[in-house]
Amino acid sequence: MALPQATGAPLRRPLVPSPPSGEKSRNKRSDLRTPRSPLFRIIRTLALALLLTIVAAPSLLPKFSVVDNDLWIHLKAGDWIVQHASVPRTGILSRTAADRPWTDYSWLYEAALSFFHSHFQLLGISVFGFLATLGVAYSVFWMTRRLSGTFWPACLLATFTCAAFLFNVYPRPVFVSMALFTVTLTLLLEAERTGRHQLLYWFPLIFAVWANSHIQFIHGVLLLGLFVAAQICLEIAARFSFASDVLPTPSLNWQKLVLIFAACFLATCVGPYLYRPYLVAFGYATAKFPYTYIHEFQALGFRNYTDFVQLLLTLLAFFALGRRKMFDPFLLAVLTFGSIFGFRTQRDAWLICIPAAACLARAIAKDESKFSESVWEKVGLAAAVTVLTLVYIRAMNFNTPELRLAVARAFPVQAINFLREHPQPGPLYNSYDWGDFIAWYLPEYRVAIDGRSDLYGDEMDRRFLLTENGDSSYADDPYLREANLILLPREKPLARLLALDSHFNMIYQDSLALVFVRR
Repeated sequence: MALPQATGAPLRRPLVPSPPSGEKSRNKRSDLRTPRSPLFRIIRTLALALLLTIVAAPSLLPKFSVVDNDLWIHLKAGDWIVQHASVPRTGILSRTAADRPWTDYSWLYEAALSFFHSHFQLLGISVFGFLATLGVAYSVFWMTRRLSGTFWPACLLATFTCAAFLFNVYPRPVFVSMALFTVTLTLLLEAERTGRHQLLYWFPLIFAVWANSHIQFIHGVLLLGLFVAAQICLEIAARFSFASDVLPTPSLNWQKLVLIFAACFLATCVGPYLYRPYLVAFGYATAKFPYTYIHEFQALGFRNYTDFVQLLLTLLAFFALGRRKMFDPFLLAVLTFGSIFGFRTQRDAWLICIPAAACLARAIAKDESKFSESVWEKVGLAAAVTVLTLVYIRAMNFNTPELRLAVARAFPVQAINFLREHPQPGPLYNSYDWGDFIAWYLPEYRVAIDGRSDLYGDEMDRRFLLTENGDSSYADDPYLREANLILLPREKPLARLLALDSHFNMIYQDSLALVFVRR
């Protein structure tokens, strides 16, 4: 039954008027652009997958994946570890330093590398390097995303950061340090912001893995130590009401932080070498040969665009930190120490680029945590990255023959094949650059020298370098005098000298290598 209406009384309008039909459709399209909409999340996931694969795909190229000198000694050591189910304690593979103590601080990484090679050969090496590169790239994005609370600015900042350091070195164990350093710094800043100690409870496990994968876990220990020291200083300042208008109030309990630091320090000693990696780190810090003769240990020359990107990141980070109303002693200390290490050597550029990116991410921070990626988005990201990687592999003609050709162009494959068909009595003398590859590809002979500078020491490394560069005292080199077989790059001055020396006979030559035997 219809209710009667008052004559002449206007109809009551709704409190919220309905928009016109055209406006409804516009609002619907606008909803698709919000972070909550499924379409927006799909687009964002695909964009991130494309970005990550573009950043990491160059590591699949032969010039990055199989032509690194250091790759082969890591692979050979990994094969030895898997074969003997143990870690080496002395200078295996070397005839001149066989009895010297050696700490293989990257044994966990090397065992994983050996697994990939044993199952997939050269393709496995390249894929392993790609995964390591992808892991670093994603960790940098994860840091900028989590600290900034944004997506698109975080993508741009992560790309800019990776461009500054990611391809300064080949995929090596240092990539583990890059990724874990990024994770550690992010969790420290998040714990400081939220006051949640629980975020740091994973640190002992992280440091245990880190210390058995690469020697630069020492930088993680320094990072954590700076954080604990900064929190203690803030606690003291708060108790005495010192500079309360410029110093933030400490949000974490310093006693718990000290316990976490102690647990992490003990975790770094959990492994087959116990405390010995710390001795190796001290040896590297006091060594002179690498910083004098090895290119990647040299300071920035500002002849490459990546050097200028690194400088720009550093300047912007200090500027962003200085603009903050509250003084942050931890980030200032991290940027300062990062500048010292990051500008000292090209290979350590990441030590300033990653903290700089963290400072910039905090400077543009927004509260979008409720729009963080879901589990299904992360699964979709992994699937999209896999598909795009397969597309890149197909487009780059990535295959075993191409990788073998790249190896043969960089290393003495043909010369070693000749020695296998025509064995010669040793001992062997080889150049510094080829020692790692010879140790892997020609295991019948122990090498005279390879890239393990921590094993041979400054004096022996310098002696070999002077000899192969044609020093006038080459004939008095004890390691050359005791050798009956010499394998050298064709362009080395020593190779030209031995070609004219009546004590040696050249038995093989090609466009890359020369082989001599003593008469």
